[in-house]
Amino acid sequence: MKPEHIAVARNCLLLSAAPEAVLQHVLGSARLRDFDRGATIFMQGERASAIYIVAEGWVKLYRIAPNGAEAVVGVFTKGRSFGEAVAFRHDTYPVAAEAVTDCSLIRIEAETFLRLLRDNPEVAILMLSATHVHLQSLVMQVEALKAQTGAQRVAEFLLELAPCSEGACEVVLPYDKFLIAGRLGMKPESLSRAFVKLREHGVTVRQNNAAIADISALRAFSEEDPATAWAR
Repeated sequence: MKPEHIAVARNCLLLSAAPEAVLQHVLGSARLRDFDRGATIFMQGERASAIYIVAEGWVKLYRIAPNGAEAVVGVFTKGRSFGEAVAFRHDTYPVAAEAVTDCSLIRIEAETFLRLLRDNPEVAILMLSATHVHLQSLVMQVEALKAQTGAQRVAEFLLELAPCSEGACEVVLPYDKFLIAGRLGMKPESLSRAFVKLREHGVTVRQNNAAIADISALRAFSEEDPATAWAR
């Protein structure tokens, strides 16, 4: 791996608190894998044998329901890890993973980590921390689905991507709108209506760019009491 990829791995939640000896052992056997956009990283039901850290690009995790519908569970980008919990249990992946864009992933064999856990029980804290973050993210998604309007969820999504904290700002949408809708628990047509609604709050979307007139005003809208938002 290149030095910049090693730096990404060192700074990800899974490894950021690891002792230097652990880092060297894990990264010494890790490998960088490149995937083209649309490529399958692993399938739902496949035996879990590795942990992944995103070095470049975007990856989505999704499930296929019995009726064939796709449910997006999460979307990960640079510095985020996935696959930890099931890999440590030698379980099967409960979701599938697909490259949303051309991407590079750092692959760590689960057995490497398991050997470290046996010799260094404190390493288990790293796995628990990463698992907690994934769980917290899912809880926040459920909360947003129940407590926010569609427009508020889209506003929050844009704020997470915004490179500035105040004033006017422009956001580049990292992946297609169909996936954004799935990530936010919406139908594509509902996403379109939400973008129209956000014009009232200073957001103009053209192709893959969203211009935000005032970050603070958009944040206030995203945090507004849903009862008030529904009445608008």
